[in-house]
Amino acid sequence: MPSPFDVAWQNESLEGKIVVALERIAEAFRVLAWEVSKKSGLSPIQLQILVFCLFHEQQMATVSTLAEEFHLTKATISESVRILENRQLIVRKKSKQDQRSHHLVLTAKGKKLAQQASQFADALVKAAMQLQKSVKTSMLDGLLHMIYDLQQQGMIHPQRMCWNCRFYTQHKQQPYCALLQKALQIADLRIDCPEFQAISS
Repeated sequence: MPSPFDVAWQNESLEGKIVVALERIAEAFRVLAWEVSKKSGLSPIQLQILVFCLFHEQQMATVSTLAEEFHLTKATISESVRILENRQLIVRKKSKQDQRSHHLVLTAKGKKLAQQASQFADALVKAAMQLQKSVKTSMLDGLLHMIYDLQQQGMIHPQRMCWNCRFYTQHKQQPYCALLQKALQIADLRIDCPEFQAISS
């Protein structure tokens, strides 16, 4: 298969242009994340851990879950957690269900930094807001299909998205959420759903 970075092929290929466009956006993410990283004195993954803990249920904030979420080893996550503990940004709290397991809980200082770090992508949000609704809907549909395909290939871990959820079904030939009890339009589909339950659970 030709490389999307081969300009001659890229310019004749819609797929090549899409891949390179995604790479440019990923580069913007990296630049924005490094700017926040330099100001805070933390690495990008340490900031990602703080932001994850800020916006997800406490029961999900474990070393095992974070290792799976960010495709890193438990040892790498544990080292980052140790640094965050030393900076007094998080504390470990024993799980009520399993006393051998710990959840990571943000301190007041950690919450403040996580809130600031979570805004690093504001420029990208503003760019997306400039698009017409029909374009945004088409983009979301295409990106969801790409994410799902990469997941099926084993390139990324299963996402907490509608298509993987036991509540996702079809009703009168239309996507439907049995939990919310509503028909789903493309704009309703979620990539990271707090009510997600895996089909196998």
